[in-house]
Amino acid sequence: MTSSWSFVVVAAGRGSRLGGLPKQLRPLGGRPLWAWSVETARTLRKEGRLRECVLVVPGDLAETPAFRDLPRPGEGDLPLRIVPGGELRGDSVLAGLDACTGDWVLIHDAARPFLSPALCRNLMAAAEETGAAVPVLPCADALKAVDPATGAILGPVDRGGLRRTQTPQAFPRLPLLRTLREAGGEVLDEAQAWLDAGRPLTPVEGDPKTFKITDAWDWEVAVQMAEKTRSHRCGHGFDVHPLVPGRPLILGGVLLEGAPLGLDGHSDADVVCHAVADALLGAAGEPDIGLLFPATEERYRGADSLELLRQVVARVQGKGEIQWVDVTLQAQIPRLKPHLERIRANLEGVFAFRDGDVFPGQDRRIVNLKVKSGESVGSVGRGECMVCHAIATLVLDSR
Repeated sequence: MTSSWSFVVVAAGRGSRLGGLPKQLRPLGGRPLWAWSVETARTLRKEGRLRECVLVVPGDLAETPAFRDLPRPGEGDLPLRIVPGGELRGDSVLAGLDACTGDWVLIHDAARPFLSPALCRNLMAAAEETGAAVPVLPCADALKAVDPATGAILGPVDRGGLRRTQTPQAFPRLPLLRTLREAGGEVLDEAQAWLDAGRPLTPVEGDPKTFKITDAWDWEVAVQMAEKTRSHRCGHGFDVHPLVPGRPLILGGVLLEGAPLGLDGHSDADVVCHAVADALLGAAGEPDIGLLFPATEERYRGADSLELLRQVVARVQGKGEIQWVDVTLQAQIPRLKPHLERIRANLEGVFAFRDGDVFPGQDRRIVNLKVKSGESVGSVGRGECMVCHAIATLVLDSR
């Protein structure tokens, strides 16, 4: 019978040593720090090695949109449960274990974002063979014993038999639950309680890249490493629609009341939304909106282009981080300057769900909008049409 594995990501701490936002919630390389570990779990799931992932978060954040709206079990490629943690790490680990259903479990700290699937596979194999396994690394620096009372150096410590412990740590789930409950109080890690209970533990060679982010220096190193996993792309979008009487004028999802002419098209002909959507799709290497929402299909007649843009944004955000959208609208009539900020803000709202309410105070503005007159030249200058260009930048994870 094949063993089933659960993956617990412990992200319930406060990360106070970095200051400000809890470190596991900080954006790193375009995603929250905890999401890097979940992505590794997703890879293991695709390989058929993982049943589920349990993400343990601070109790007061468990119901915020960023966590509440994540896919639940049975949706998407990785069943994911969100559970509130406790004040102590041990309490959070127990909460994660209680939410698991696998026979075996990998317990990982969200503060270690660069976890490789290969290390997980090695740990799983060793644990199934010997009972439990943890990743360890040799101590490279010379070690000294220090008097805790005076701070005086007492002498050297032989580092030959010492190892640094990492996560994830691999155990049979139910025996670990019993061990932690019997241990009571706070333990440094699960391996400590396991060893204190007299249970065997197998060391597996760790990975230096799976370091723990603790202070500002660690964070700077992580930022540099994350940037190396990303590629930057730029997409261009263009659209044009004729101005005709008897049609509403809708730009960026905003209805301009009293406009004598409106844009003609199969949908609501929102030239701004169409250009932005095509710019995003171009950056993501996706087909244009004419192929995704063809004018030959009756269901798109009179369609709300802002809603179509929302669908495009969701599609593109599944591939990477949308960083900036710059829009230039060419129009002779009507006078649009009084409406520009309302149109821009309406477009911005399409992207507002990116981070939910987890990162309060961050500048979320990513849309810039400009309008240019046709200067009485050409079809735009004669008031026959509107033309819109948009540029979008997207950062993809190239791991």
